Amino acid sequence: MSREDLNWEVEEACREAWPAALETVALGWMFRRSGGRIRRPNSANPLRGQRGAPEGVVDAAEAFYGGHGQAPLFRVPEIAAELEPELDRRGYGWEGGTIHLHADIDALAGGQFDDVTVSQAPSERWFEARFRTGGYDGAERRVFREMTGLIVGDRAFVSCERDGQIAAFAFGVIRNGLLVIEAVETDAGFRQQGLGRRTVGGLIGWARRAGAQAGCLQVVADNTPARALYASLGFNRELYRYHYRRKTTAA
Repeated sequence: MSREDLNWEVEEACREAWPAALETVALGWMFRRSGGRIRRPNSANPLRGQRGAPEGVVDAAEAFYGGHGQAPLFRVPEIAAELEPELDRRGYGWEGGTIHLHADIDALAGGQFDDVTVSQAPSERWFEARFRTGGYDGAERRVFREMTGLIVGDRAFVSCERDGQIAAFAFGVIRNGLLVIEAVETDAGFRQQGLGRRTVGGLIGWARRAGAQAGCLQVVADNTPARALYASLGFNRELYRYHYRRKTTAA
């Protein structure tokens, strides 16, 4: 597989691992909307292939998001950066620099652990842990619950318990043999104990048994602890980066 093919395979798998409630395609871009604060399912994302002229794409996105009472937000990966000059011209700021990491499944450290639970669907306790660490309000909890029900493909929700509560958790989705790792978090009271590594390792072990051939994830560029965790698991290959563009000046 060429580097370009791999990049777009990862781009699609990561998008589908966190589906949006509403997705509309126009001019080679997908406009996604779910509500809540999470940027990825509330942003315009490029699709592989021919895309429209930047001015037309930005016009269409502004009309779409404006029609829903939402400020337009663009997710701009390095592999599809043609909107940058037009976004600069219209006063869109830059935020949320993120890295795509990738590794063959055999290069990743994973296994089965007695204290790591793997389930096909999220339990109420898993949701409670996610909401507790994420600080979600009522509407955002509903959005997140609905998102998990939209996921297509093999999926697993993993958790690691300490002192009678879920101390670390994550979920993963396999798309076309590629494991996408999502929502990795350790409760603040249980950090520096290796629980995140055990939890993600349990997810990797599940994916290997399920026939995944490779794994990928997205990590905020300046999140040093998370990057160290993923490097320790074998995620040492950076594919490409992306960031968001949000309007910061009046039109």
